[in-house]
Amino acid sequence: MPHEVTLITGDGVGPELAEAARCCVDATGVDIRWDVQEAGVDVMERTGTPLPDQVIESIRRTRCALKAPITTPVGTGFRSINVYLRQELGLFACVRPCKYYPGVRTFFSHVPVDLVIVRENTEDLYAGIEFEAGKPDTAELIDYINKACGARGVKTGREETGISIKPISVSATERIVRFAFEYAISNRRRKVTAVHKANIMKHTDGLFLATARRVAQEFADSGIEFEDRIVDNMCMQLVQKPELYDVLVLPNLYGDVVSDLAAGLVGGLGVAPGANIGPGGAVFEATHGSAPKYKGLNKVNPTALILSGVLMLRHLGEKDAADRLERAVAAVIAEGTHVTYDLKPHRDDPSAVGTREMAQAICRKLA
Repeated sequence: MPHEVTLITGDGVGPELAEAARCCVDATGVDIRWDVQEAGVDVMERTGTPLPDQVIESIRRTRCALKAPITTPVGTGFRSINVYLRQELGLFACVRPCKYYPGVRTFFSHVPVDLVIVRENTEDLYAGIEFEAGKPDTAELIDYINKACGARGVKTGREETGISIKPISVSATERIVRFAFEYAISNRRRKVTAVHKANIMKHTDGLFLATARRVAQEFADSGIEFEDRIVDNMCMQLVQKPELYDVLVLPNLYGDVVSDLAAGLVGGLGVAPGANIGPGGAVFEATHGSAPKYKGLNKVNPTALILSGVLMLRHLGEKDAADRLERAVAAVIAEGTHVTYDLKPHRDDPSAVGTREMAQAICRKLA
């Protein structure tokens, strides 16, 4: 049965990466009907918006998208195209696997790192509820804070302090923790670790932790182990002994920070795929930016978007094709012959190939 998928080509190096990923997904033999859509700064020059309505309409129809990197235009009123997509489509779960593939350059090549970061997408400080310093509504909040903190010797200036609100709810926490457990079960993982700062933020992170512990009880007979870690300790643990961890579930801000840390363990954002999943569908994307300075140079590593295609195939129920594509990617990287400059032992290695040529080598492995 064919699958209809929205392909968002992006800008900068996005179109090159989109073509590379499309080539590799098609080479698996899965029948994908691509609905190609454009978004980003190049489109904005023609349409006045970096995210035309038809892009959202396409994803609503197909309920599945593979998205190349997109630049958020500076000074246009758009906080983030990626954030807008998540909010508009209700994509509450960000999933970022961080797995080491032999041949990738990293200080942790001797450690079998295989982590999955599950990040809550809708709440926390990234909800964007902020109050600008010196504004009347901020001043009222400052007066309240000063009154509440007066006994502690804390005093905040009305004209010099900005405020950000950190909402954490029981319902959103239940949803993301259940998602993490269900992901662990369906992908044969062994453990879920809830990450928090409940020792300090007792009414927000404390609520996150208490809710996570309660939800974990629902999965007591699943065979999935549950534990929790304070976020600063978690960062140290990941650097010292990442092999002890498996699926991490985190509020929005910590999830953003820790997912980049975990990507660094396995070689960087160039090999880090990502997915945003919710009731409005699923968007699969590389976690790196659009690198406009490399546009048209056929130079950038396509691995992250190709591996995002692997996640997409699994989401579509095409597990065999996904496994074959992942093995092909791993084989090309391990051989180290047809890989981009950043996957060579030395970045100035003249034998490095381009984006297109690495994708073609992966396709040949699938043949």
